[in-house]
Amino acid sequence: MTGFMGLPQADLATLSADIALLGIPAATPYPGAGAFCGDAPAAIRTAMAPKAATLHHHDFDFDAPLLEGLPAKAVDCGDLGFDPNDLPGNRDRIRQAITTIRSHSAVPIIIGGDDSIQIPLFEAFAGGGPYTLLQIDAHIDWRDDVNGERHGLSSTMRRAAEQPHITRMIQVGARATGSARPSDTADARAWGSQIITARSIHRSGIDPILDLIPTNSNVLIAFDCDALDPAIMPAVSALSPGGLTYWQVIDLLHAVATKACIANFNLVEFMPSRDPTGTAALLAGRILANVIGLVARQAK
Repeated sequence: MTGFMGLPQADLATLSADIALLGIPAATPYPGAGAFCGDAPAAIRTAMAPKAATLHHHDFDFDAPLLEGLPAKAVDCGDLGFDPNDLPGNRDRIRQAITTIRSHSAVPIIIGGDDSIQIPLFEAFAGGGPYTLLQIDAHIDWRDDVNGERHGLSSTMRRAAEQPHITRMIQVGARATGSARPSDTADARAWGSQIITARSIHRSGIDPILDLIPTNSNVLIAFDCDALDPAIMPAVSALSPGGLTYWQVIDLLHAVATKACIANFNLVEFMPSRDPTGTAALLAGRILANVIGLVARQAK
């Protein structure tokens, strides 16, 4: 598999880079659902492969080439394995991989995978921080469990809130209905999570979100593709109208990077089976490219 946008390929064990891209197909899928986003990393890399030839061209999202002239080095470390019969083992592999990336002083940028990959991913940041967790998602993911499973995709933010190194949570883009019941939303707000709905963003813009992010803080960004409006991102499992635009997401990411340090970015819930033209994969790939450019510019 060619590295994302033609980035050099690297091995986790011998990593020497400032930015490490890693595909994680799944962690803890619910019974019957399977790894429904498992082929997302390959699909997004394929969509972005033609862009390798233009990596050093002028990028108008930055008004400069994406990486040229910057001291930061970005690499693609391929994909982790997934075993549907060993869910604890999947979570262990994710924690170990993120811990390894961090031990090499690199920023992990993750292509998921469903939301459940975020639970062991955030656990791997233990001992660091404090961290602000910025979730960009149509759903708040605060279920304690679903049919007894506490590590599934509907419980990611509740599990994150249990981590002592995550001290602030901002949840952006919520709309319509999901798995959250009124008690789950109440629990999120009681913990201190700031929930900014998609409707609020359409009305008031992104400045109220930025006001909640402490200056010079370390931010973990969890991006679910269903935060985007289905008119531009139909390749998700839960469609609902009124989502964010590409530019709202890009402007938010660029603004966060000017105020704080991006310590991780993970993109999840992309379903290639619902993207027959490949245009949604290209959209996801451009968001990842922007994050790579932003992190490269914050590298010391």
